[in-house]
Amino acid sequence: MRLDMDHPLRFLFIDFNGYFAAVEQHDDPALFGKPVMVIPLPSEHTGAIAASYEAKALGIKRGTTVREARAMCPGIAIRPARHERYVEVHGELMEEIGRHLPVTRVYSIDECACRLSRDEQNAEAAVAKALEVKAGISRNVGPALRSSIGIAASPLLAKLASELEKPDGLQVVHTQSLPDALAKLPLRAIPGIGEGVERRLAKAKVTDFEKLWHLPPKQARAIWGSVVGERFLYALRGHDIPDEAPKAKSMIGHSRVLSPEHQRPPEARIVARALTLKAASRLRLYKLHACRMSLGIALRPRGWLEFESHFPASQNSWTFLRELDVMWVQAVQALQRSGLWKGRMGTVYVNFSDFRTQGRDPDLFAPPGAEAREEKEAFLWAAIDKLNRAYKKQTVTLASQRGLDLNYLGVKIAFSRVPEAAEFLC
Repeated sequence: MRLDMDHPLRFLFIDFNGYFAAVEQHDDPALFGKPVMVIPLPSEHTGAIAASYEAKALGIKRGTTVREARAMCPGIAIRPARHERYVEVHGELMEEIGRHLPVTRVYSIDECACRLSRDEQNAEAAVAKALEVKAGISRNVGPALRSSIGIAASPLLAKLASELEKPDGLQVVHTQSLPDALAKLPLRAIPGIGEGVERRLAKAKVTDFEKLWHLPPKQARAIWGSVVGERFLYALRGHDIPDEAPKAKSMIGHSRVLSPEHQRPPEARIVARALTLKAASRLRLYKLHACRMSLGIALRPRGWLEFESHFPASQNSWTFLRELDVMWVQAVQALQRSGLWKGRMGTVYVNFSDFRTQGRDPDLFAPPGAEAREEKEAFLWAAIDKLNRAYKKQTVTLASQRGLDLNYLGVKIAFSRVPEAAEFLC
């Protein structure tokens, strides 16, 4: 495979600018063009997870606390995150883009790549198509949902081109203009180069884009420790590398930063139970059975505890709650022995993993009736899920969880995964 050849402009990459904040501006036109900051939950003691470009211009960025933001901009609009709404608008955007171009791959809630047809693979036609997409979004979805578009030979190069002009940018990167066109790009700004890879590149004296560009593919494979490095380098050179098959789901979980009233062990346990029930409902949604459950607790002011339980494959929330109770006793005992603990917990997470697509195997040593009971209880929880999704709220839940005001406890939007709408009803 030659690395020095020119390539047609095959891909258009769309990156929506300050997406969460843009949706807030979209839903409340009075906020359009004004500083907006999105926080994970209604609290004066939290920090930004997103900021509009008007807020970014004032120095407000991810992690800026509410107090700091108010000092920088007394009139800033602060909104708690509405993950379900962001997914809903994402669907509207993908539908609109699909009217103009086939969406080849959705990379995240605010990023996607589209393949250009042969007739569109020249700069003039590709730019015209990008402007058509922008106009369609503004007209049919909303003008607040601005995007930066990059056009290049591969999705990776098109993504990097989209980073060159923000907000509301449009840039074309031809492979014959490389490495000069991206020479100023920091290595960490390139998807696929994290802290570990950057450290290994530095050991190989690859410290800037130009050196990365001239790296031999076989050396890239050695630095990454797999064929991923070689694939990465070919994509960086503009080759059309097929996407790898999506990986099977390996973990389902929920976490919660505890508010002051839930930081003592008894109250934190109720939150952990709620997290367990949410994660178990998502597990059943995907028709998976878990064999492993993890409980993690961050302590205040410092410290961390983690526990793990293994059991026969299950979808049964009561099985999971029993496992949680065992781990919770272990956690409290460990806290009582710990010199780090001041009596409060800061964050709790619950994860399920080690999945099976079928239920547990017959066990000759199980108590009489245990397997039948497990099956009936799992069936009951599946029926509860169906009711809750039908009425779009927690119509049926455990008495201990009724009236538990935790603001938003549902699924979050991860960097590289867009949740399904049904997950918000779990």
